[in-house]
Amino acid sequence: MTLVDSGSRPVAGPFFEDLAVGDVFDEAPALTLTEGHAAVHQAVVGDRLRIALDGRLSHAVARAPIAHPALVCDVAIGQSTLATQRVVANLFYRGLVLRRAPAIGDTLYTRTEIVALRRNRSRPTGLAVLRVRTTDQVDRTVLDFWRCAMLPVGDPEAAAGADDDLEAIPAGLPEAPELAAAVAGWDLGAFRRIVPGAHLDALEPGMRWVVEGGDVVSAAPELARLSLNLATVHHDAGATGTGRRLVYGGHTIGIACSHVTRALPNLAYVVAWRGCDHLGPVLEGDVLRSVVTLDGVEPLAGGGGLVELRCAVAAHRDGEAHDVLDWRLVGVMA
Repeated sequence: MTLVDSGSRPVAGPFFEDLAVGDVFDEAPALTLTEGHAAVHQAVVGDRLRIALDGRLSHAVARAPIAHPALVCDVAIGQSTLATQRVVANLFYRGLVLRRAPAIGDTLYTRTEIVALRRNRSRPTGLAVLRVRTTDQVDRTVLDFWRCAMLPVGDPEAAAGADDDLEAIPAGLPEAPELAAAVAGWDLGAFRRIVPGAHLDALEPGMRWVVEGGDVVSAAPELARLSLNLATVHHDAGATGTGRRLVYGGHTIGIACSHVTRALPNLAYVVAWRGCDHLGPVLEGDVLRSVVTLDGVEPLAGGGGLVELRCAVAAHRDGEAHDVLDWRLVGVMA
C-alpha cells in the first residue's frame, strides 16, 4: 500500500536545516489541566507529592487544587515539540523555574522560539536551542526556560554554517526569593500542622537516601500523548533504529520525582531544575532506581525553606544497570 504519492504532503516536523533563529512555533493546542490528566499522570509515574494528591491539604495551604509540577513541565515540553518532532535526543534544560503553581482548571499555552543553532561536525545532526514560554489563561507566566534538542539533518550539504555559541544560553537560577515565587502566599505553617512526620528542621546537608525498590517504566506512549508530545521516537519504534520506543525524558523525571518524595515524603513542591542531564536512553520495561542526596538548605523569610536535591537514576535492563539521569532540583519544605 502506497502511503505517499506525488500529490501528498508529509505531516512531520522540520529537519535541522529547516529551522532558523527567530522561528516561532505557537500553534500547539492549549491544554486545560483536569483531574483526568492528574489521575493518568499519577498512575503512569507514581506521583506521591502530597499537595497534588490531597485536596484538603492543597486548599489549606494554597487555596487551590494544585497540579503536580512534573505534569505542568511535561505539558509545556510536549507543546514545544512542534519544533522537535524528529528529535534524536535532548541535551539540556536551563533556567527552568516554576514562576507560579498552576491549579487544576488552569489552561496552559506555550510559545516556542528558536534562539540558537549549531551543526554537529561529526555526525549528520544539529543542535537547536528553544526558548519555551508557557502562560496560563490570564497570561500569567508559568515557565520561561531553554531546551536544547538534537535533530537530524535531512540534506548533508545544508546548514553547514550554523555555529552559534550554546554556552551563551544562561545556566543560572535566580536568588531564593524569586526562586520561591511559585509558593509565595502559601501557608507552609498549615502544611506543618496538617502533615505528620519530618519537615525542614529535620534535614541536614549531606543526607543521602537509597530508594531500593524500583519502578518499571510502562505506559510510555500514553504519557507522551497526554502531554501533547509529538516526538516520533516516543511513539514509533521504527524511528529509533532499535525496534524499541525511546521513553520521553519527562517520564524518567516523573518517576525520579516519585522517588524523591519517597525519600522526603513531606516535600511541599518542586520549584526549579538546577540541572537535568539525560545520561543514557530509557526504554519501555526498564526498572528505574534512584539515589537522592540533599546538597543544601536555605530558609525562606516567610517560613519553610528551599532544599537543593540531586537525584541519580539508573535503569536496570537485561541484568545490567545503566546511568540514565542526573537531576538537580530545588524543592520547598515547610
